[in-house]
Amino acid sequence: MSIKLKPLGNRVVVEPLEQEEITAGGIVLPETAKEKPQKGKVLSAGPGERDEDGDYIPMDVKAGDTVLFAKYAGTEIKVEGKKLLILRESDLLAIVEE
Repeated sequence: MSIKLKPLGNRVVVEPLEQEEITAGGIVLPETAKEKPQKGKVLSAGPGERDEDGDYIPMDVKAGDTVLFAKYAGTEIKVEGKKLLILRESDLLAIVEE
């Protein structure tokens, strides 16, 4: 990606991971029947929120982490034809450890 996004505060840029287009039974799902993805890869993370003293509270996630997020959370943007989400750290539900 030639455009670099550096999120501010406690936000992260996530690339949603699309689900399979064919079910286990071999049925091909059209775009309209697919559910919104709830799993994605963190592309970049902001520095975190500031506390009362002005110091940054570090984020729990970092670039490269695979995360689960709320279904309708965040703001969807398109960069170079790719759908990306900008989410607050509080919208993230878990880090997927594989």
